[in-house]
Amino acid sequence: MVGIIALYIFMLSAFTGYEVISRVPSILHTPLMSGSNFVHGIVLVGAMVVLGRADPDDLTSLVVGFIGVVLAAGNAVGGYVVTERMLGMFKQSNDAK
Repeated sequence: MVGIIALYIFMLSAFTGYEVISRVPSILHTPLMSGSNFVHGIVLVGAMVVLGRADPDDLTSLVVGFIGVVLAAGNAVGGYVVTERMLGMFKQSNDAK
């Protein structure tokens, strides 16, 4: 029963997130990406805290924690790369003078 409730919450949050993001004007996507990078950083810190508190004798929790840290770090770095690329689109080139 708990799994069904968790799946329901996941589906509801995914639908709500899609509806909210699809209604944001294009000009606000870069600040929105910066905000999501902030959230990804918090997820990374949380994953590192959970990994640090994992039982050293439990290999499963260590592996899951490590995967969580790797995925959170990749997500945060990818977000910053996308933000940098989006900001580069607003820079004027020297050829336009």
